[in-house]
Amino acid sequence: MHLNCINSLYMKTSEASRISTETIIAESFTSQSIEFKEIKKATENFRPNSLLGEGRFDYVYKGWIHEYNLTAAKPGSGMAVAVKKWKGLQGRQEWMYKLYYLSKLQHPNLVKLIGHCSEEDNMLMVYEFMPNGSLVDHLFARRNQSLSWATRIKVATGAARALSFLHGLEIQVIHGGFKSGDILLDGEFNAKLSDFGLARNGPTGDMTHVSTRVMGTYGYAATGRLTAKSDVYGFGVILLELLTGRFAYDMLKVLQEQNLVNWVQPYLLHKRKWKRIMDTKLEGRYPQNGAYIVATLACKCVSQDPRKRPTMAEVLVALEQL
Repeated sequence: MHLNCINSLYMKTSEASRISTETIIAESFTSQSIEFKEIKKATENFRPNSLLGEGRFDYVYKGWIHEYNLTAAKPGSGMAVAVKKWKGLQGRQEWMYKLYYLSKLQHPNLVKLIGHCSEEDNMLMVYEFMPNGSLVDHLFARRNQSLSWATRIKVATGAARALSFLHGLEIQVIHGGFKSGDILLDGEFNAKLSDFGLARNGPTGDMTHVSTRVMGTYGYAATGRLTAKSDVYGFGVILLELLTGRFAYDMLKVLQEQNLVNWVQPYLLHKRKWKRIMDTKLEGRYPQNGAYIVATLACKCVSQDPRKRPTMAEVLVALEQL
């Protein structure tokens, strides 16, 4: 079912009939349906100690299921999974978008959707469990241990592969809300992209863009029309986070340093000053030539003129050459 059909169905159905419409749509996806009672057992009835995180519209729990039949397993046995449970009926359209894209797209650098559940008022998705959490958990952790330079480049390259794959599809997919919290890490710190709540099919025919509305999280979102170059801007911000160890937007900083892009640009444009932005937790353990290449690449990605930004395919080639 094409995404335009989903949009049409969503807009036309009344509040009372949306659940049944979602069920019909969900049944057309390739993702397997998992019974709600099994998900409850798998998470020990969503016990607080199994809570992995909380978003605006959802909670994420750790659970255990049998891989061969997707029924609940005892903790420590079977296969570990992450269960995303939506809060009531909030974020229904976001749930539908995520289900659509994750059930249709498969790539080593996209998080794998194992199954879903849409019973009555319950909207859930079951993903592969990523033991190292998200990039945010490590890059901004307040502990002495930090990501090494090699790991940062590995994560950036994996994320670039995911976006390059999405942009290179016959029907292009624009993530639309790319941020560091969307980059999940497996046991070997391989990056896998998640969260397609704002994803859209790219422009077709004579269209040059998808939307004129700014989408995404403040600090990561580019102004102007939504195109694949909007994802490139968000990726550039993440490169800056990897270089600096700073958030895209941090209200705890002085006013001039709150917006990461605005703060780094005077340094990035100066060949002798760019090292001043580097994350002190790296303690200078990085190749200066390689770091300068990444800084220059990030600068191009966050250009205010979308035409001056590289494609994700070009970004990927530059990172792989490192």
